[in-house]
Amino acid sequence: MATTTPRLLFFFFCVLISVADSKFMVYNTSQGIVAGKLNVHLVPHTHDDVGWLKTVDQYYVGSNNSIQGACVQNVLDSLIPALLADKNRKFIYVEIAFFQRWWRDQSDAVQRIVTDLVSSGQLEFINGGMCMHDEAATHYVDMIDQTTLGHRFIKREFDVTPRIGWQIDPFGHSAVQAYLLGAQVGFDSLYFGRIDYQDREKRKNDKSLEFVWQGSKSLGSSAEIFSGAFPENYEPPSGFYFEVNDKSPIVQDDITLFDYNVQERVNDFVAAAVSQANITRTNHIMWTMGTDFKYQYAHTWFRQMDKLIHYVNKDGRVNALYSTPSIYTDAKYATNESWPIKTGDFFPYADRINAYWTGYFTSRPALKHYVRTMSGYYLAARQLEFFKGRSTSGPNTDSLADALAIAQHHDAVTGTEKQHVANDYAKDCQ
Repeated sequence: MATTTPRLLFFFFCVLISVADSKFMVYNTSQGIVAGKLNVHLVPHTHDDVGWLKTVDQYYVGSNNSIQGACVQNVLDSLIPALLADKNRKFIYVEIAFFQRWWRDQSDAVQRIVTDLVSSGQLEFINGGMCMHDEAATHYVDMIDQTTLGHRFIKREFDVTPRIGWQIDPFGHSAVQAYLLGAQVGFDSLYFGRIDYQDREKRKNDKSLEFVWQGSKSLGSSAEIFSGAFPENYEPPSGFYFEVNDKSPIVQDDITLFDYNVQERVNDFVAAAVSQANITRTNHIMWTMGTDFKYQYAHTWFRQMDKLIHYVNKDGRVNALYSTPSIYTDAKYATNESWPIKTGDFFPYADRINAYWTGYFTSRPALKHYVRTMSGYYLAARQLEFFKGRSTSGPNTDSLADALAIAQHHDAVTGTEKQHVANDYAKDCQ
């Protein structure tokens, strides 16, 4: 007994020393909206084109990376454990054509976990169509069909309905999107990225990047929707990209290591936030934390956002929080602000002088014709299927429905994709 006691004391002493010397840091990411402060809503997202430089299948599995290093499977695989690591983290997902494939590959256990994440609001489906459809080269019936397919999947699997429109990459925007695929779908708001560069600059000066879009004169208030165009594009402010190997400075908060930069990064954050607040009405701004095919290793983004939220809120000049477009929209509504009115379209789109994105109205005419022809065939086949009775074991219209839905993507029927991708779209519609 006399020899055991000193050993135990020595053991506990070592434990106390190791705890005191521990570098483990718990970041406070629980902050919500704070009245009277500038609230910076960090919205983690990825924009996953359903075909563009690579085919849909290549993007999903991550093949043909000599063209572009992108794998949607990696995004979704790494996202779930990253969300589970902190209940305050949030993420939005848009392209159901990809999510549906991933979902079918998951075990019952993973599906239950994802269902809980959706129920808690950590993972939210935005827009909810099979793809992010184009708004110029598509027919409105096809836009409705592809949106319906995505929403039906979300309703069946999760019993939720998307609240927000998220058309961040199409090359200009139609009033039809505002009223038919926005207000009349039941969306509370619509956000997008691409408007004419001169229009954007004027709206920055007028603080009118956010407005009420009256999509139809004849339909009145039933065709109105709160809408917002992003200050630049659908990417984070400069200096806040955190994918693996991105050049933005990380938040280095270990004082025992070189390049400790917490205050510098907090100052950068506050400066960028104030700059955006100067062109935005109310004390709420949105940062779109992500871009094309990001979060392939989700922890790299969330680790830095955890630190930013923690240290920015300790600084106290502005308030940072994990958010979604739904939370942001609710906050905007709660301010009872008066908003400018927008009527008509956002066409044509130019991103700089003499650079009008109008060629895609007619490019790849054969593919455009084929998509419209197959759309008519699909409509006739679906009507016959209804009258005859749907087959659950034999042939049905499902595969054609999926192919046509993907073909409405803003890099598909538009003709802005690579040739081998256009061939793939046509093949799938056969």
